[in-house]
Amino acid sequence: MWFLGLLSCCLLSFLNQFFAYRTQSLVITQITVQVSTLPIGRFMAAVLPTTNFRLPGFGDGGEFSLNPGPFNMKEHVLISIFANAGAAFGSGSAYAVSIVNIIKAFYGRSISFAAGWLLIITTQVLGYGWAGLLRKYVVEPAHMWWPSTLVQVSLFRALHEKDDEAKISRAKFFVIALSCSFLWYIVPGYLFTTLTSISWVCWVFSKSVTAQQLGSGTDGLGVGALTLDWSAVASFLFSPLISPFFAILNVFVGYALLIWV
Repeated sequence: MWFLGLLSCCLLSFLNQFFAYRTQSLVITQITVQVSTLPIGRFMAAVLPTTNFRLPGFGDGGEFSLNPGPFNMKEHVLISIFANAGAAFGSGSAYAVSIVNIIKAFYGRSISFAAGWLLIITTQVLGYGWAGLLRKYVVEPAHMWWPSTLVQVSLFRALHEKDDEAKISRAKFFVIALSCSFLWYIVPGYLFTTLTSISWVCWVFSKSVTAQQLGSGTDGLGVGALTLDWSAVASFLFSPLISPFFAILNVFVGYALLIWV
């Protein structure tokens, strides 16, 4: 658990920061780790030795094992928590990295590694501080739920629980949906990239600079632009299948007022 958890945390931290500089930023969430670590964890549980090692001051009675037993849901959840921390708790890269980028790229000034590291760590753990202060109001009440958490719970149950009565198990349905999603992404991602941003306004008024600025979904405001690329849909506000409709509508109205009006 510790090995997979720390590895997932470091790997997602690097990958999300690497992909954050794309035009349509690609966020690799802990769902990827949930899917990939299940076969890895079961493989490690099958091949690692069960020999107990003794290390004074470590574990229960100073003994520990590289293979404590079968890979279970509890270990899987803890690994996903590690990975979620590496993915900046679902937002991709750490928010304060943008401050460091602005200082170097736009203002042309240098910032030391220690100062940048302290800035990023401070902003990341600030949320823990507020959560601790407001624990009674935002953590402990049962009605303070997060929609994305329900998705994680459903996925854990689909991967670990067995459905005897269903015609198709949840795990099999998930694999089918994942395969179809992967195969479709090849089309807008590599074969026909125009599907990522179908700017019909630019097609109709191909010689108008103003129309290009308003209608371009890549370099403009994206007025009227359509997309058949799911990575573009979920690039900044994440999957609309997770958030309730009122939250999506609230974000859209705010975006329209600030950007278009």
